[in-house]
Amino acid sequence: MIDPPMSASANLNDANLWNARYQQILDQPRPSQVVLQNLHLIPQQGSALDLASGLGGNALLLASHGLHTRAWDLSDVAIQRLNLQASSLDLPLLAEVRDVIASPPEPNSFDCIVVSRFLHRTLAQPIIDALKPGALLLYQTFTVEKKPSVGPSRHDFLLGVNELLRMFAGLRLLVYREEGRQGNGDLGWRNEAMFVGRKNRLEEEY
Repeated sequence: MIDPPMSASANLNDANLWNARYQQILDQPRPSQVVLQNLHLIPQQGSALDLASGLGGNALLLASHGLHTRAWDLSDVAIQRLNLQASSLDLPLLAEVRDVIASPPEPNSFDCIVVSRFLHRTLAQPIIDALKPGALLLYQTFTVEKKPSVGPSRHDFLLGVNELLRMFAGLRLLVYREEGRQGNGDLGWRNEAMFVGRKNRLEEEY
């Protein structure tokens, strides 16, 4: 997904708002850093979900690596464009218009889930439940310590300090990065946190 709306009154469930934003974007969608930096951890086969996918940069990359990929987003403009691109590339990708807040993923349904620049805290447990045993979650979004000019302004859309660690404490932590305002703010990983975790298999104990 692209950056959430900056307006404090913006509604993430407003499909018209997102359609208008996606219609203005002509660039090719790009994968998120949490996926690019951790591509070596992604399963080599199975099913994947790009949740709140936007134009589907993550979905396209997952599908290009052989995963049978679903992409869900509220914007029919984004979904139509993503399906056309996936078809032209002959990728195993199906994009669907879906309100992920009202209709979260079903339990035990995916080997990999990616969430990028989207935050709705009620989805944390449904996302965990949707992971199959041994499945991977890759999550990246903005924090309260971001620069004011970057990302959303509403506190509801911003992670608290180390919040992803608490939201997904039931998963085995593989990767976490959140540098906040420490040191030279012009360098390093700023504005967002990234998390990669794995759901334990039944025979495993952590």
